[in-house]
Amino acid sequence: MTETPLNPFAAMTQQMQDMAKALNPTLEGFDSKNFEKFLPTIPKEAMEFWFGNTLNRDGLDAKTRLFLTLAGLVFHGAQAETPLRQTVRHLVAAEASKQEILEAIGQMTVFVGVPAVTRALALAQEVLVDAEGTTE
Repeated sequence: MTETPLNPFAAMTQQMQDMAKALNPTLEGFDSKNFEKFLPTIPKEAMEFWFGNTLNRDGLDAKTRLFLTLAGLVFHGAQAETPLRQTVRHLVAAEASKQEILEAIGQMTVFVGVPAVTRALALAQEVLVDAEGTTE
């Protein structure tokens, strides 16, 4: 019996994991969620430098750039779970409200469809519940 081929994203992820194991066998048990716990957000100063208006003082602020990043991640079908969760954490750190975050994701329904938005909302809700320290 032949194995069913992996979808392109899963195949790429598997290839990266195999390469990481070959370079450093201790990475065999690497889990991206553990990385998220290690570095849940970028420090505010770095976030403002990279995503804010440090380089372009008349440009977009960090919060707006993060909302654009969130929209792009939702557009890609919320396949990149770690970056999506981290972006929501960064938005919380940039003082975006829960309503603003959920509304931005919901806005993408018209462009990407209900399944992608539903997945993104579930991932965002995980982060928002953790951020609130509740079990909603």
